Amino acid sequence: MKAVLFALRSFARELRSGEVLVLLSAVALAVAALTAVGFLTDRIGKAVARQANEVLAADMRLRSQEPLPGQWSILAREYNLETSETLYFPSVVFSDEGSALSGIKVVSENYPLRGAVRVADQMFGEQRVVDGIPAPGEVWADGALLARVGADVGDTLGVGELDLKVTAILTYRPDQSIGFASLAPSLLMNMADIERSGLIGEGSRVSYALLIAGDERAVADFSAAIESQLPDSVRIRSQEESSERAYNAADRAQRFLSLTAVISLLLSAVAVAMSARRFAHRRMDTVALMKSLGATQHFVISVALLQLFLLGVLGIVAGSIAGYAAEEILSRILADLLVGDLPEPGLRPLLLASGSAMVLLLGFALPALLQLRDTPPLRVLRHDAMPPAPSRLLVVGLSLAAVAALLYRSVGDPLMLVILIGGIIVIAAALYLVGRGLVMVIGRARSGVGVAWRYGLANVARRGRDSAVQVVAFGLGLTVLLLLTLVRTDLLDGWKQTLDKDAPNHFLINIQPDELESVAGVFEQNGVSAPRFTPLVRARMTTINGESVKNRAYPNEDGRWLANREANLSWSAELSSSNELVDGTWWPPEYDGPPLVSIEEESAVNTGVGIGDQLTFIVAGREVAAEIASVRKVNWDSFQPNFFIVLSPGALDDMPTTYISSMKIEAEEQAVLVDLVRAHP
Repeated sequence: MKAVLFALRSFARELRSGEVLVLLSAVALAVAALTAVGFLTDRIGKAVARQANEVLAADMRLRSQEPLPGQWSILAREYNLETSETLYFPSVVFSDEGSALSGIKVVSENYPLRGAVRVADQMFGEQRVVDGIPAPGEVWADGALLARVGADVGDTLGVGELDLKVTAILTYRPDQSIGFASLAPSLLMNMADIERSGLIGEGSRVSYALLIAGDERAVADFSAAIESQLPDSVRIRSQEESSERAYNAADRAQRFLSLTAVISLLLSAVAVAMSARRFAHRRMDTVALMKSLGATQHFVISVALLQLFLLGVLGIVAGSIAGYAAEEILSRILADLLVGDLPEPGLRPLLLASGSAMVLLLGFALPALLQLRDTPPLRVLRHDAMPPAPSRLLVVGLSLAAVAALLYRSVGDPLMLVILIGGIIVIAAALYLVGRGLVMVIGRARSGVGVAWRYGLANVARRGRDSAVQVVAFGLGLTVLLLLTLVRTDLLDGWKQTLDKDAPNHFLINIQPDELESVAGVFEQNGVSAPRFTPLVRARMTTINGESVKNRAYPNEDGRWLANREANLSWSAELSSSNELVDGTWWPPEYDGPPLVSIEEESAVNTGVGIGDQLTFIVAGREVAAEIASVRKVNWDSFQPNFFIVLSPGALDDMPTTYISSMKIEAEEQAVLVDLVRAHP
């Protein structure tokens, strides 16, 4: 208790000394850097997760081509989770003016569980968020669908055996497809109408889904409870899968920001180590006096550790406040780059920063303070009486352990950690040798300069070890700053290479063969080069090497799902610029032989197929068999039309085909889009 009271009283006095202020500033700076980065990445991570949930309209989704048993909904509610059921299938809708194919989305109450549906009261009108779903007897229709059938809000559409009133224009729903999979404009209807509509019967191609949302832990527990019980036809999708690219980008940004914080931490560590040595040296006289008055080693070290703890707490408080303020400033600066408001951060970044600050103090300040324990009382009379220097093994060991702990949290890779620490040791050793060499040169060169310079250089030469350590400190500081610059440049270059400057920003879907010439003409009339049109054929794989896809054993469940789902096929004479062959050969430009297939690399691995294997598809009731001739690596980030399976020219002749396309439209070329919508609504 006496040690605590003495530590508190003396700590208040010590705060006025320069060494303690440097120590406090170093700790506060380290905590501020870590909390600022931690809070920002935590908020961005939560925002990515929130937007990922909107892609599913839930936290987790069970999907199947067969009706899902009600037991899953009952079990989910036992975990205090919300549920909603959806159906999706293509169907033709009718109006008095015409008909068109639509993607019917049938939803139950509570839809969507994440995100919000947006509608408008008129074509191209102002959007508004709605809380709920269409009432029984009503539908919300995509504007493109209404344009095709010549209808508007307030009109009636024939959906199966029902006549349903259009009460709003559907502008957005959270789980709508963002790719080429859903080619037809959407129509949202109430689950209460589906039975009377007669739309679903035996053999109907319907995608059934159960949406689930709630507490993160409860969702994980529910997923673990049902995973082993689900049939092969049911596929689980979580928010992590739905936003893999976003998470990858966010993870790379987080690693860069974390590296920035750790570099600030390492620079702070240098300041802590140097100021702690000066602080301990200045305290030796006080400790010697305390010992001469009867203080024990235990009392001395207890006071030092308590003051170190108080210093850490004060630095954590000051740094946390500064870090939170810095994060707010950063988030406001980045506001134009972020979609929507960021969620509030959690406490985890603060706890990690606090722990890192304590590791910093223990690793770099503790060795110097431990030296005070052995200060001889004789120093009261003789100032040259010094305590024995701390073990170099202890100093180096604690410092390396602290650096390893701090770096591992940011790097997360043991091999990379070993390389980094090895690099730091080599650079520090080289800098120390350079520093000692400079001290020797300075010691010999001081005789040829003026008096003031001679005294200054003599002071440097006399404290050769300290001077060399300072060279190491400044050298490491410059090294890590240069490393940060290189990493930043590499990160930005990587992001730029991910998305080409000419990447498409508009997409055309569901182009009929007889519309190709007309669509191309619209572009030419506006002075814009017509895009390349890519054919698309809907099919279903039936056999692999003569074995039914339903009975075949697959390396994993992804392979089973890929083989049994409805597939989009295409054909091409040339290899797409966003594709790269990894095995086999591409067919010649003028190929006119038996059907050949090129399959995407990951799909080949998941389904367990390779060069020479035979795939059979059913397309519009007709069977198409083709041999795998090549395996491709696909750059899905290119925004080009890409396919898991591409066939050789002629393999799908006379099959029902639509076309898709992607293009980059500059701001001054927007008029072509207006003309295109007018000509092909």
